[in-house]
Amino acid sequence: MAQRIEMYDTTLRDGAQGPGVKFSSDDQLQVVRALDALGIMYIEGGQPGSNPKAVELFERARDMDLKQAKMAAFGSTRNPKSAVEDDLNIKALLSAQTEIVTIFAKSSPTHAEEVLRVSLDENLKLVEESVAYLKSEGRRVFLDAEHFFDGYFEDAEYALSVLECGWKAGAEVLILCETNGGRLPHEVAEATRAVRARLGDALIGAHTHNDSGCAVANSLAAVQEGATHVQGTINGYGERTGNVDLCTVIPNLQLKMGYDVITAEQLQLVTHTAHLVAELANMTPRDHSPFTGRDAFTHKGGMHADAVRKKKTSYEHIDPELIGNRTHIAVSEVSGRSSLMQKATEFGITLDRDKPETKEILKQVKELESKGYEFEGADASLELIMRKATGSYQSFFTTQAFHTHINYSGDGAPMLSEATVKLELPNGDILHTVSEGDGPVDALNKALRKSLEPIYPELCEVHLEDYKVRILDAQLATQARTRVLIESSDKDMSWDTVGVSENIISASYRALVDSIEYKLSRSRG
Repeated sequence: MAQRIEMYDTTLRDGAQGPGVKFSSDDQLQVVRALDALGIMYIEGGQPGSNPKAVELFERARDMDLKQAKMAAFGSTRNPKSAVEDDLNIKALLSAQTEIVTIFAKSSPTHAEEVLRVSLDENLKLVEESVAYLKSEGRRVFLDAEHFFDGYFEDAEYALSVLECGWKAGAEVLILCETNGGRLPHEVAEATRAVRARLGDALIGAHTHNDSGCAVANSLAAVQEGATHVQGTINGYGERTGNVDLCTVIPNLQLKMGYDVITAEQLQLVTHTAHLVAELANMTPRDHSPFTGRDAFTHKGGMHADAVRKKKTSYEHIDPELIGNRTHIAVSEVSGRSSLMQKATEFGITLDRDKPETKEILKQVKELESKGYEFEGADASLELIMRKATGSYQSFFTTQAFHTHINYSGDGAPMLSEATVKLELPNGDILHTVSEGDGPVDALNKALRKSLEPIYPELCEVHLEDYKVRILDAQLATQARTRVLIESSDKDMSWDTVGVSENIISASYRALVDSIEYKLSRSRG
């Protein structure tokens, strides 16, 4: 059987310290459920002595029916000025009532003497007493050796003695922390080998940061040298450049190195978990993330797309479905007919490679992208182009005219935006509608809906989820072209549309119309 590597997640503690990452109390519980479903063995809930939200999480988590994961409380060794049984941090750790308690200790002489400001012997005493006391209170204790790798290359004997002290006092796992994120894989491997030689039977863990871009490589190096416990966060969230990304470590360990980490069914949840946690953290999913990113298995070049169509492994290092992702063909100015045909297949459209409409679609896409359109992130607009070119599109309305008006009174009152749209239906009826909104785009959106929802009530289900604006040629100043991307959704799906113009209102209107046309083509086409 493959060797088991256990995953320890610290998204709700270390990850939450990352810039821009925010979790509400309810968000935290959703993260815990997602991590449990993913097969994470330990979930660090934070420092119960540091803030009320952490205390609340541990209280609410006690009532959760977790299938596998165990919650862990996190804190420091006792304060040098306190007896261990009277130490407020130790008491807070015990009050969390978790089976697992993780405490961090200084393993670098510099940090012990100049940051904690204790002697090296006193630092060892803090480790020994804290671990032993928590053990005596019935807790399983994990020891995070903070700055271990820096400490090892500063004074190997002392860094190892900190681990040995914690192990003898009863620590179950000794975690080697690459806290500053500056060490390279060969250094991590060397130090981990030394730990294994010194403490042969001890369980060793790795906790790495990504300041030198080596967090994943450093964790894998530690595992190769005997670590069986890996700490990290979902999406690599964390302070500075972040922690090691468990969504990258897990598939590498399991699919590339043959370790037993989670089940095959749980592995298929990796991409979903990455995107869910990003949403809960109020962060945009990283399209370029290995394994889980939208672009991780995206093929833009025509030759690449054609090769992947013939043999997936030609440009994909794994089957993306193993981790819940999928192959994505991006049609763009560098695409060929193979890309176009494969994309059409995704949309349920049949294209003949040599038919005129296939060549016309490709020509149209390339011309539009030369003007600033971007279809890699706007599949719905691309599908509409294909359906119109192949005759499989039904027209639901056409725009005769639209205009917007902004009223500024100059007295500090909110500006009022008004939009008028004039639409023609297939039966020849004219709809002439006026609406107000918070801005001109909002007013246009409301005017379109006011006109069309009585005729097409399914549009009431559509919500605008995101609105992005990019200036394409900033050197032209106020004459620059603008690209607008709009994300829309209903109860079943989401879709993206694009519009480009020197006029931001016109670009926005084009993307709005595509969004509505796409919904109608899906529901009535």
